Amino acid sequence: MTTTERPMPPLDADERTALESWLDFYRTTLVMKCEGLSDEQVRRTSVTPSPLTLLGLLQHMAEVERNWFRRVLTGEEVAPIYDPRADPDASDGGFDLTESVSFATARATWEAEIAHARSNCVARELDGTSPFMGGDVTLRWIYLHMIAEYARHNGHADLIRERIDGTTGV
Repeated sequence: MTTTERPMPPLDADERTALESWLDFYRTTLVMKCEGLSDEQVRRTSVTPSPLTLLGLLQHMAEVERNWFRRVLTGEEVAPIYDPRADPDASDGGFDLTESVSFATARATWEAEIAHARSNCVARELDGTSPFMGGDVTLRWIYLHMIAEYARHNGHADLIRERIDGTTGV
């Protein structure tokens, strides 16, 4: 049973509103894929040999939010969330599970990273740049990258959820 309401992106909006709305749509979609499942279920892998889980996807997206909206966009020096020894410049972490992280804990962490992201973006122009990989990256590019990242992982989440309990869509 889904308890989160997913906002439909406006059909006629300015560019920034459209980007932010689609990103929020995909963020919400990911958490909706996890709703109604037990901690044991969100830890289930899709199919052997893949270690991918819904909990791992949520943790990964918290790491990705942190990387792009804090490290890259603002230059903040923050450690990885789930593996403090990991390369902080890599945004591919968070997939590994530990017994100490529940779905509720991971969701709260992910939501906190989204709050940081929104705060860091509010006063920035879409064409504003941040140094990245020897060049500059715009906030617009980061938004587009994040939409693609969530869309790809929501596809993974679809398959995992269907394998767990047959639920499709959302």
